[in-house]
Amino acid sequence: MQRQTTTSPLLSLPGAVPAEGPDEGVAAHYGDLFREQRALADGKGFVDLSHRGVVAVTGQDRLAWLHLLLTQHVSDLPPGQATEALILSAHGHIEHALYLVDDGTTTWMHVEPGTQGELIAYLESMKFFYQVDVSDRTGEYAVVHLPAGSIAAVPGDWPVREVAYGRDVFVPRGELEDLAGQVGTPVGVLALEALRIEAHRPRVGLETDHRTIPHELGWLDTAVHLDKGCYRGQETVARVHNLGRPPRRLVFLHLDGSEVKLPGHGTPVRLAADGPDGRPVGTVTSSARHWELGPIALAVIKRNTPVDAALLADGTAASQETVVEP
Repeated sequence: MQRQTTTSPLLSLPGAVPAEGPDEGVAAHYGDLFREQRALADGKGFVDLSHRGVVAVTGQDRLAWLHLLLTQHVSDLPPGQATEALILSAHGHIEHALYLVDDGTTTWMHVEPGTQGELIAYLESMKFFYQVDVSDRTGEYAVVHLPAGSIAAVPGDWPVREVAYGRDVFVPRGELEDLAGQVGTPVGVLALEALRIEAHRPRVGLETDHRTIPHELGWLDTAVHLDKGCYRGQETVARVHNLGRPPRRLVFLHLDGSEVKLPGHGTPVRLAADGPDGRPVGTVTSSARHWELGPIALAVIKRNTPVDAALLADGTAASQETVVEP
């Protein structure tokens, strides 16, 4: 299915450099990547995420219905409480990550750019006799991220997801440019990505491939409720959790700062002891230059790779920190 790109009007702000890849349509940065990272870390500025898909579910059965489809326990989700959830394939592989909040009448969620059509098609196919309505609100609402500690005010009737690392605000698109003039300095998505990598938060389409299961990325801790009832893929989740271990695991990499080029998504990861021609044990999934830590990355590697092994990412020396236990 072809994915449409939403282009932000905030790309006209001074210094805006367009992002590429999955974040096409918004600014990668506004001229000073490290300053922008420091601003976010200090609770200042905002990040334009208006390229992300926005989906809304209404109807009296919405939470009970979503509870049957998602990995998360949402049947009793209180208004205003943020959560995240996954949609899995029948074999337990990750298809979508949903970042949700319910306002008492509507469940709002944002998803990876351009994937809302695929998500809605699946949700529509599962409606059956439930009193729910699913709609694509991407054309009406844009997501703006305010970092933890931000004192920026937003109108009380706008949906807001508040989590430990900040607030995701669902802004009426017609108000986006006005809001940008009120909430501080714009920050590009590269700065937010650097902080995401530092925090070990996985992202669908980067840390995942067609066979990724939640256990490999640490999503059991934040997006999967292990004691809820049946949902598609639940048998795989339960079996691996109770009887086995996932074949791969997420790790955080500190990269050699003397290298000019960052290893990109899909770069092979090898054991340093085997040299640059050794058999790959995994791949880099995301990388960034961090304002304090220097070059960093996330990688998914084979579970049995020793936790203290020195690694190579396309020839760049890398030391690993365990994110998911082997």
